[in-house]
Amino acid sequence: MAGAADCGSVKMAEAERSAETLKEKANNYFKEKDYENAIKYYSEAVELNPDNAIYYGNRSLAYLRTECYGYALADATLALELDKNYIKGYYRRATSNMALGKFKAALKDYETVVKVRPNDKDAKLKYQECSKIVKQKAFERAIASDELKRSVVDSLDIESMTIEEDYSGPKLDEGGKITMKFMKEMMSWFKGQKKLHRKCAYQILVQVKELLSKLPSLVEITLKETETITICGDTHGQFYDLLNIFELNGLPSETNPYLFNGDFVDRGSFSVEVILTLFGFKLLFPDCFYLLRGNHETDNMNQMYGFEGEVKAKYTAQMFELFSEVFQWLPLAQSINGKVLVMHGGLFSEDGVTLDDLRKINRNRQPPDSGPMCDLLWSDPQAPDGRSVSKRGVSCQFGPDVTKRFLEQNQLDYIIRSHEMKSEGYEVTHNGQCITVFSAPNYCDQMGNKGAYIHLRGSDLKPEFHQFTAVPHPNVQPMAYANSLMQMGMM
Repeated sequence: MAGAADCGSVKMAEAERSAETLKEKANNYFKEKDYENAIKYYSEAVELNPDNAIYYGNRSLAYLRTECYGYALADATLALELDKNYIKGYYRRATSNMALGKFKAALKDYETVVKVRPNDKDAKLKYQECSKIVKQKAFERAIASDELKRSVVDSLDIESMTIEEDYSGPKLDEGGKITMKFMKEMMSWFKGQKKLHRKCAYQILVQVKELLSKLPSLVEITLKETETITICGDTHGQFYDLLNIFELNGLPSETNPYLFNGDFVDRGSFSVEVILTLFGFKLLFPDCFYLLRGNHETDNMNQMYGFEGEVKAKYTAQMFELFSEVFQWLPLAQSINGKVLVMHGGLFSEDGVTLDDLRKINRNRQPPDSGPMCDLLWSDPQAPDGRSVSKRGVSCQFGPDVTKRFLEQNQLDYIIRSHEMKSEGYEVTHNGQCITVFSAPNYCDQMGNKGAYIHLRGSDLKPEFHQFTAVPHPNVQPMAYANSLMQMGMM
């Protein structure tokens, strides 16, 4: 009996030693910013020793870095179930909840840390910052319940805004009309890290809001046999990489149409420049330059990941409110020749959704926590059949069988989506029926990935992939304008 017990103890000790070795291996991958391998080896360590809170805590941070907030939240919770004194677990769980917009749950964890460590300045700072957000959200809800909430447009007097004599940048003509000359001047001005005059920025926003508000939730276009459209994925405030796309692939024009598939802003610190450029081209070429909404064209994401802070730093809080109004009018999906469906996130939590259902979506709002609008912005494909809980903590993951049924029901050939960083800039899955395209190379200055865009010809609708690498940008770090809690929580 004693021998068997001793043998069990030896095996357990060996497993613990092996788990520690795997953890060290994972830590090294983490330091190299290879988060996929870090997650792999933390997971192997967990299998060998499932009672070590630190393994779950470390894997939680790796999941945070790869934006798998649902998985990060689950790991932080497991770590705390194993060891309620594991302080990093509270930080990880709070950061996961913050990323998911669950500010009250995050506040509870920061409160716990402050009680345990009353002299910890860092903990106190995070608690105060989170408390401020919870109060702000409560105030915003109170205002939102007032049905008489006016549009920012109603309180603007653009005509009386004067452009100072010492401003030498691009200006719109008397009627506020966008021209290619203005677009080229504006991009050049932005490239030199100069700010567009607020009057011009407001003129663009007011006009693009009016234009977008007239569009359907599902935009339907037909390419002629000889026409080619370029489809780009996430650009995330990487303005200099956007300029590179235009350098490589030509400026937008009536003979060079583009579709940008959401997540124009946040993370990258040149989001204002990206979005004003894209909005400018939408106004210049309304019928051959297309924009779809991503999950980052939303208030919660903008508050946490930098766009709100950037607009306030470069312009005003009022201008951010107008951006928010404009984002709500961005269409949610686009069909090409009735055969290819493009959306930012992916397919749906339930079968049976039709294109007609998409046409009927009331999109002029912040996205709900579930349902087709949420799924279009948030869902992700997975390799196994069926559906599973989302790694992000929002919407779902859908398998090849889900994609096949949806396409058959709606007489489509395949879907194009974005939403996920891919090391090659694109990925083809679900037997060629689900394509991901991502156009922010070396994402956040640390992922080392390529960017890509897709050419689709009207004659055959076969995707042609073009890859590109990151170009240098001025020394402004990604997340420079992000909420300080997100910056600190990712450490």
